[in-house]
Amino acid sequence: MRQGTSNYREIFLRDTPLLDVRAPVEYQRGAFPSAENRPLLDDHQRELIGTEYKRRGQQAAITLGWKLATQEVVQARLTAWEAFLDEHPQGYLYCFRGGLRSHTTQKLLRDAGFDYPLVEGGYKAMRNYLLGELEIQSRQLSFAVIAGHTGSGKTELIQSASRALDLEGIAKHRGSSFGRTGYKQPTQINFENQISIDLLKLTQTSERVFIEDESHLIGRCALPPALQSAMKAAPRILVEEPVENRARRIVRDYISEALPRFGDTESPAAALGADLRDSLGKIRKRLGGLRYRQLDTQLAEANGELQRSGNSDAYIPLVMALLKEYYDGSYSYLMKKRDSEVLFRGTYAEVKAWLADSETLIPN
Repeated sequence: MRQGTSNYREIFLRDTPLLDVRAPVEYQRGAFPSAENRPLLDDHQRELIGTEYKRRGQQAAITLGWKLATQEVVQARLTAWEAFLDEHPQGYLYCFRGGLRSHTTQKLLRDAGFDYPLVEGGYKAMRNYLLGELEIQSRQLSFAVIAGHTGSGKTELIQSASRALDLEGIAKHRGSSFGRTGYKQPTQINFENQISIDLLKLTQTSERVFIEDESHLIGRCALPPALQSAMKAAPRILVEEPVENRARRIVRDYISEALPRFGDTESPAAALGADLRDSLGKIRKRLGGLRYRQLDTQLAEANGELQRSGNSDAYIPLVMALLKEYYDGSYSYLMKKRDSEVLFRGTYAEVKAWLADSETLIPN
């Protein structure tokens, strides 16, 4: 019989399957990438037992719990757990603190003929471990920040590097007002958990880690302060692309390649156009009323052309205007506040070649 574990490092390095028996509301607030929620108590049952605990103490809460555990409820739980065990025989189970709910789940499984080990300390201990590692690795890992104006191809360069932390990929957001990807963003807890796990895996070798220059928010996900500090101090690789090249890349990413995610609508082009107009409205105050109206009219014309012909070229002048009048100025201001070493600067193609040639040779 396998024993329980408190080796959280190995759990996360190996992406060990985890059976999360907390209530759904707890799981939705925060969990781990390799965890699946098969709760012992549903949200209503958890609330009832919690109230009983506060009013009459632990034993009364336990008594109520077993009263709620009808034969039908127990069988439903066992069916769900056994399916997980069949698929993940080398996993572990956990509740919030590795206490009563974990042990109750173990007992029910054991009575049904299954031995399955638990994570000692439960969710709370694993979460605290990841928070601690995030702080440690943010200080100890050697980072290099890939920087450059919007549309320079920074994300593509991050994705091409063999040792990189893809913050926008984790956040499921491109970072700007137009940055929605069609996927639900993770909770802040899950965002932090995934960053910590990825950093932990990057500690297995000592080469430099590449990371994209980001503001403190990527959509609704906030960068952990320790990582922000590390990024500000890290040397930079500057990507310098002409504005038209950047505009064409943005149109490709935000228009042409975004259309398929609106494919279940009556008119994907119209749905994408409405989404773009909503995003433009988010920066209306910063553009000013008159300029916003001009750009909104230009956007409407480009949207119309996309719907009529499927051609996205009409967006290029609009994007160039937004880059010159809004995004470039904001980014240049932030760049001036940073005086860290510049390791290399060049076009997208030159930076990509430099990364390929020197990634594992950059001194720590």
